[in-house]
Amino acid sequence: MAKSKTKFEKIAFVASEVAEAREALLRLTDRYGAVEPSEADAIVALGGDGLMLATLHRFMNDRIPIYGMNRGSVGFLMNEYREDGLLERLAAAEVTRVHPLSMVAYDAQGKASKALAINEVSLFRERYQAAKLKISIDGKVRMEELICDGVLVATPAGSTAYNLSAYGPILPINAQLLALTPISPFRPRRWRGALLPNKAQISISALEHEKRPVSAVADANEMRNVVRVDIEQARTIDLFMMFDTGHNLDERILAEQFRY
Repeated sequence: MAKSKTKFEKIAFVASEVAEAREALLRLTDRYGAVEPSEADAIVALGGDGLMLATLHRFMNDRIPIYGMNRGSVGFLMNEYREDGLLERLAAAEVTRVHPLSMVAYDAQGKASKALAINEVSLFRERYQAAKLKISIDGKVRMEELICDGVLVATPAGSTAYNLSAYGPILPINAQLLALTPISPFRPRRWRGALLPNKAQISISALEHEKRPVSAVADANEMRNVVRVDIEQARTIDLFMMFDTGHNLDERILAEQFRY
């Protein structure tokens, strides 16, 4: 976590399609002006967490800091919406750097499909029968057979999202860890998942894949009928999210652990 030292003079705005976000876009661009994202010192995203993830994906390789203001529902990744003092808020914001996950999914013919995930990579059963999965870490098989609805690998930034709903652990944003969390495990029934170093190379194979087809999803990018998925952190890609002082992602993740 670092303080922003940039003087933000050129701002690009993006907004979701909901009415509140579109209205905010008109008011803010009229008040502060706007440039194209390629020319911007920062991008202000107006919407909810879905828009924030979409914006991070859209500008994945551009190294432009993104500051979200909540015009959606949950807004865990967003700052409070206020129109006054935007330039001062940007200048005082704390910057969180995160790395996405890289997913390579293989089908039965060996074709590889690649995608990046900021929150999590998930594997799901496609039909009524449970999936059977084999899990390897750094080339060593750690679980010969997991019978379940699925399994996911979450980043610290994504640990409070689907991972938390699946009873996975919340990870501090700067933790050098990934969460491996089963989804409705049937056997072994009591297995609750594992914490892995963020340098781990994770490989998950679908057993009996013709009888029990499995999909792989990187955030919102889905590949169907996969036989193996390889996952690792994309450490060469830096994403920068900006938060108001005292309301940064560290504080939000810590506070989330004391809610019930």
